Amino acid sequence: MKKLFFFLLFFFTFVFPAACFAKIGVGVGTGEIRVEERLKSGMSYQLPVLTVLNTGDEPSDYKVSVAYHQDQEQLAPSQDWFDFSPSEFHLMPGGVKIVDIKLNLPLRTEPGDYFAYLEGHPAKTSQSGNTSIGVAAAAKLYFTVEPANIFQAIYFKIFGLWQSYNLGIKIVVGLLVVSGIAALLRKFFNIKIDVSKKAKNEKGKAKSNGEKDE
Repeated sequence: MKKLFFFLLFFFTFVFPAACFAKIGVGVGTGEIRVEERLKSGMSYQLPVLTVLNTGDEPSDYKVSVAYHQDQEQLAPSQDWFDFSPSEFHLMPGGVKIVDIKLNLPLRTEPGDYFAYLEGHPAKTSQSGNTSIGVAAAAKLYFTVEPANIFQAIYFKIFGLWQSYNLGIKIVVGLLVVSGIAALLRKFFNIKIDVSKKAKNEKGKAKSNGEKDE
């Protein structure tokens, strides 16, 4: 009986409070990301990184996503425009994860000012079974997309793809383009030379015919 008493005393004094008061927490190391450059439709941009921290006292899985302010005046970028690397990860208490962010603007992006929250939040259930309801931390993202017609957007898309290629592919493509231009110029000058020769021959024939008539 005495052993049971001491066991219950130990359980309710140390184990039970620790289980009850263990908390899931999250923080971000960046308060605001403001892109000063005016962005172009069809282009991809590498944004500053988002630092996510486990501010709780137990391990947990975390995710990164995009959220919006209710009735915001600015345009809201789609979740599909963002690539987070990694988008999901595990953190121990006090752990930190650096998340890379890539923004991919579609060809037909509406011009204007955009706003969104880049949000880090725990998964629904932690390892100990505690649930996180409304626990999140976020950085504010501001950027502006300048007006562009569809032809400009296509140009920017091709230019963006070109920038993403490595040096070897650029050299190969460059050689192909130069070869194509050289072939066109060669063909053009050959045609021009042939035309000039033909005109000279016709002029010579006309002259000889005139001498015969005399």
